Amino acid sequence: MVKKWAKTSIGELEEAVRHHNTLYFVKNRPEISDEEFDRLVETLKRKKPGSPVLREIGSDVSQIGKTVKHETLMLSLDKCYNAADLNHWASKFEGEVVASPKIDGCAVSLRYNRQGVLAMAATRGSGIAGEIITPNVKYVQDIPKQIRLKNAEVRGEIYMPLSVFKRYAVEFANPRNLAAGAIKQKDPRKTGEYNLSFFSYDLLNAGCKTEAEKRKLLTKEKFPVVEWKLVAKEKIQKVFEEFFKKREKQDYETDGVVYKTNSVSEQERLGATAHHPRFAIAYKFQGDFGETVLRDVLWSVSRTGTITPVGRVEPVELSGATVTRVSLHNFGMAKKMGVTIPAKVLMVRRGGVIPYLEKVVEAKGKELHPPKKCPSCGSAVELRDDFLYCTNPKKCAVTKIADLDHFVKVVDIEGFGRKHLQQLYENGLIKEPADFYLLRTEDLVPLERMGETLAAKLVAHIDAKRKLPLDIFLRALSIPELGKHVAKILAGFGSLEKVLKLTQAELVSIHGIGEKIAAVVVDGLKEKRPLIDRLLKHIAVEKGVRRLSGGPLAGKSFLFTGALLAMPREQAQAQVEAKGGTAASGVSKNLDYLVVGAGGGAGSKLDKAKKLQAGGAKTKILSEKEFKQLLGL
Repeated sequence: MVKKWAKTSIGELEEAVRHHNTLYFVKNRPEISDEEFDRLVETLKRKKPGSPVLREIGSDVSQIGKTVKHETLMLSLDKCYNAADLNHWASKFEGEVVASPKIDGCAVSLRYNRQGVLAMAATRGSGIAGEIITPNVKYVQDIPKQIRLKNAEVRGEIYMPLSVFKRYAVEFANPRNLAAGAIKQKDPRKTGEYNLSFFSYDLLNAGCKTEAEKRKLLTKEKFPVVEWKLVAKEKIQKVFEEFFKKREKQDYETDGVVYKTNSVSEQERLGATAHHPRFAIAYKFQGDFGETVLRDVLWSVSRTGTITPVGRVEPVELSGATVTRVSLHNFGMAKKMGVTIPAKVLMVRRGGVIPYLEKVVEAKGKELHPPKKCPSCGSAVELRDDFLYCTNPKKCAVTKIADLDHFVKVVDIEGFGRKHLQQLYENGLIKEPADFYLLRTEDLVPLERMGETLAAKLVAHIDAKRKLPLDIFLRALSIPELGKHVAKILAGFGSLEKVLKLTQAELVSIHGIGEKIAAVVVDGLKEKRPLIDRLLKHIAVEKGVRRLSGGPLAGKSFLFTGALLAMPREQAQAQVEAKGGTAASGVSKNLDYLVVGAGGGAGSKLDKAKKLQAGGAKTKILSEKEFKQLLGL
């Protein structure tokens, strides 16, 4: 048969590929084997690599996993967990709502060409771009490979039916993860072996004026459409309860109910943030509820010195997990809920992850009182609003160990887990980051589970970090508000010496950093000066990349909001800095330019900038096109 195709003309090959592709994917009546079809396609690729037929069938498996930009952003959904938040969302628009179960699968985009043939399929990915899976989705039998609509885009969820997942339940945690892996197989035929299914929920480029119209048209085009109901806003809670009751009888996993404004014009008016559309929301099922007995309350100290109550409860099964501890939020809330020790309580795993105390069913024991001393360091405890704080966090063991953990993570010193750090701290070997550079192999060997080989490796890992970039050094100091973005701005001054001399006014006026952040950073650098001096005895800090003192954008600050289409945000910031400008950390009266991405999603930053403009601030709002013109692109 290879010889047969080898002697066939290009025109006949193209016709044969189209014919057999249609028989297999559209009519489900293949006349030749998969292997024979592969040989046919390979022959055409060899004779005419640029044949448009190859693009039509999406047969090039080498494209699987490559990135493709979505023509319209595939944003995630905002989430809520109670009726009050759902009603608050619904109060922002007029008209009916379309409700449907939230399928727990893999979101995909399907693009059909002018002939109505499936030409491109991709995962959601970042929302801006996803991974190509075109050859794979052709092995998902209920995805139509050809439709009557032209240039349409269909979005939906690829999932594994629970009846299919039973075969894999011993090896895999859940059907969602298995479906996500199956759809990305390098050999598309393996995707077909998993018997995946598909539900559609959105239709683009079809001129529909309502969500209901979209779903009716999808049904007409033979797409499986997720169950949906058109309801008045007053009934959105009721439909949630109806879908929840059906959950156990369905052959697929759902984790909530999705609500969308029915009117497309109303959707356009509401718009989107950089993360989610404002016209849709997912009301998540709150996980399994369960009653148990609260036996004790433990007190946990965070890195910032906040002391929070954690309940120890009798074991209870929630969402498939055995739970023995529960978050009590904060002391004030625990008191308001009437927590006693012991107490009969109702627990829930919100979103299936963190166990929370929902309410006290029956108070049985002693009233909950706050600790008089910090459980970590023994210092006095202070109650501010509903929260308890250690009054001496700078000397508290838990916060000190957290600072050490932060240092090794930012500097990227390998091998030091939290348990190692705790041992080192409790044995008096390290009390601050500078002490790492004094450690010797013989200091580490006596520690628990520490042999000479491992000890030598850890010391070597430390020695490998005796030269640090300026921005990394600054971030590692554990100064509040001095994260990655602010550290890069500070590194733009060129040297550590210049950074340490900065005033609050200089930071605010030159770089567009807000006054509050500037004050915290400047004060933090002063407070950390003794530690900085001790660190400099052991390490060298590299010069930062100086920002241009001249250039067309010298002294101008820029902030970006929404999705940029012309380039990634990091590249846009680099373009600004290359021309002497700076990237700001937030909207303030000193911001020069707010750039609004053409991909939509501009949110509170744009609103704040407009208010500042109305008050006479110098901030200018640029479209993405105007920004490119300013850069000379």
